[in-house]
Amino acid sequence: MPTLHWVGKDKVVNHHHDVAFRLLDKKYEFKADASAPPNSGDNRIIHGDNLEVLKSLLPEFEGKVNCIYIDPPYNTGNEGWVYNDAVNDPKMRRWLGNVVGKEGEDLSRHDKWLCMIYPRLKLLHRLLDSSGVIFVSLDENEINHFRLLMNDIFGEANFLAQIIVQSNKRGQTYKQIAKTHEYLLCFGKSSLSELGELSTEGTNLPNKDKFGPYSARELRNRNPKFGRFNRPNLFYPIYVRPGEVDEEGNYFASLEKHADSIAIEPFNSEGIESCWRWGDPKVKKATEPSTTQYLFARQTREGGWRVFEKYRKESVKAKSIWFDTKYISEQGTTELGRLGLGQAFEFPKPVDLIVDCLELCDNDEAIVLDSFAGSGTTAQAVLKSNAQDGGSRKFILCETMDYAETVTAERVRRVINGFGENAKGAALGGSFSFYELGPALFNEEKNLNEEVGEAAIREYVAYTENIPPEEKVDQNVGRPASKISPYALGATETALWIFYYERARVTTLNLDFLASLNINALLAAGGRRPELFVIYADKCALDKDFLYSHGITFKRIPRDITRF
Repeated sequence: MPTLHWVGKDKVVNHHHDVAFRLLDKKYEFKADASAPPNSGDNRIIHGDNLEVLKSLLPEFEGKVNCIYIDPPYNTGNEGWVYNDAVNDPKMRRWLGNVVGKEGEDLSRHDKWLCMIYPRLKLLHRLLDSSGVIFVSLDENEINHFRLLMNDIFGEANFLAQIIVQSNKRGQTYKQIAKTHEYLLCFGKSSLSELGELSTEGTNLPNKDKFGPYSARELRNRNPKFGRFNRPNLFYPIYVRPGEVDEEGNYFASLEKHADSIAIEPFNSEGIESCWRWGDPKVKKATEPSTTQYLFARQTREGGWRVFEKYRKESVKAKSIWFDTKYISEQGTTELGRLGLGQAFEFPKPVDLIVDCLELCDNDEAIVLDSFAGSGTTAQAVLKSNAQDGGSRKFILCETMDYAETVTAERVRRVINGFGENAKGAALGGSFSFYELGPALFNEEKNLNEEVGEAAIREYVAYTENIPPEEKVDQNVGRPASKISPYALGATETALWIFYYERARVTTLNLDFLASLNINALLAAGGRRPELFVIYADKCALDKDFLYSHGITFKRIPRDITRF
């Protein structure tokens, strides 16, 4: 598979492992007014470097995010925007200097952009659920490079779509060719990832009968590559009987043959064999009620016969070109203007672009992440989608820039409670919590930062040990593991984790400590003695043979705590 190389790649390929793990510091919670409609809660807006924010989300959200939408800098070289689009702002230059080193001074803007985006994609990949999908808006400046990056990180087999979005109907006329489009790239996490369809609200169903709206679609497969020669199981007769019609003059179709039946076979108008789109078991099931609810037949003016399916789904597969007016960039600007923030942010994405991404995600309970949140369009799209279909989607927004509170969070507040003359009618409801990046869990000497508190340290250690949430002591105080020791982290049927830590003194794993463990608490609850003990302490007074013979793995505080 072709791969992409650039100056500085070797410095950033594994950089996500070295990113400091920081805690998230909750500043406040905002809730809708009592008069606002119900909508999802437990939403988050996080201000801070999105690389560090993504790392800090891992303990709670690794493998749990269902849909990611990002609108990263397009890298046009334009440094005049509020959102610096040259990947050349002071923060990014300092980061490149620290991570890439001296050679970072000579990077092209493409090298810089790739160095910036790569570790962030690695963390986004870890956060995404096994059946989740990611959507990325870009233009021609980086789309070709980015597609190769996505092949590398997400896997070429998990490519789902590259959609052309008409973002400017008039086009950028100052160029030799008036550019009218951008791209929307979509990948899945694995082969389990699938895209849904887009709702049409019935506009794709022009006909109506007593069963409801429908669209008549010929049952014969029109693809000339298929016919009786390679799909013999799809070539069979369907019968109609003269005079057996419904109130609209449609003939009842059936697989049952009568003496006066007329056989209809899948030939095209030129008499060439093709085949049906349905197998006979499906046709049998559809025609058993002896109605035209699913299938019917009609005679053509030339005397031939055709069988039609009544298609009733009020949705269609998304096409690879999106040219509806709701997707143009001006719609995003207009929407932000309605909220009184039109001058605060340039070129926000249209809300309905992200609404349709959420619909393709096909999960009305999705956790939705946007790590380049900008003005907060994704939050508005999540709340709007919930209001339309009664879903309970939740959003997580990460914004690096200083306007995270004054623009991003302010927009979401106005969306929740409504804004302007028709404020209450426009309110979508909901709530969110606002966070800042907090202190690092490890200090500059790579030792535990004990100022963060024991609870945060225990939570992180439990995460690095992959202790299932339902087995953690801190979340399940009444579990037997909590009775074994006050230092217990969690227990499964085969393993027990102990974090023997006290800030005020050095702890030692010795025979006295082992004797203090109340293993009988597990046995009394119907469990069994663990096969493996993982015990953290400052020191160990037991030899390797003793540890091995008793199934004990000793880990020293803090050096043996894995830094994800």
